[in-house]
Amino acid sequence: MATKRKAPARKKAARPTASAAVQTISPCLWFDDQAEEAARLYVSIFKKAKISAVTRYPAVGQEVHGRAPGSVMTVEFVLNGVPFTALNGGPLFKFNEAVSLQVLCRTQAEIDYYWEKLGEGGDPRARQCGWLKDKFGLSWQVAPTGMVKMLADPKSKSTERAFAAMMQMKKIDIAALKAAAKG
Repeated sequence: MATKRKAPARKKAARPTASAAVQTISPCLWFDDQAEEAARLYVSIFKKAKISAVTRYPAVGQEVHGRAPGSVMTVEFVLNGVPFTALNGGPLFKFNEAVSLQVLCRTQAEIDYYWEKLGEGGDPRARQCGWLKDKFGLSWQVAPTGMVKMLADPKSKSTERAFAAMMQMKKIDIAALKAAAKG
């Protein structure tokens, strides 16, 4: 008589702990040749920020990359715990509004601060509903943390009023949004 053997227990894939987790997705921002300047600006604006590494182009491959040996290739930096890479890749690609970086703010003072700092030198015509472009052409959304909740119910008169108010704004005004929502 044959005995039934239990199948070996499957091991669950171990999830990395917060301290051991490696960020596997992070933005790489393509610049013509302003990667270091941009990273330094962004790091100067955000309170929890740092530049973590700078790599330089080698002499090899110049026929492809066209960069002087020793010039900055990438700058790795962190903004509020989020890792970024800035790449000096040349004028092949430009930023556009299809991708933006979102800065969620708890207070109007935070919105005012980020709006001023990120918008300095940017295109004033490229500002609407909390979006702006910085001086490098990168799009940012500077928005209050509660805005999604305020705009959650498209059938609500409160949402309609808040949305109508937001559509008239360049920089978001939290008090004006709340007043519009209340009616």
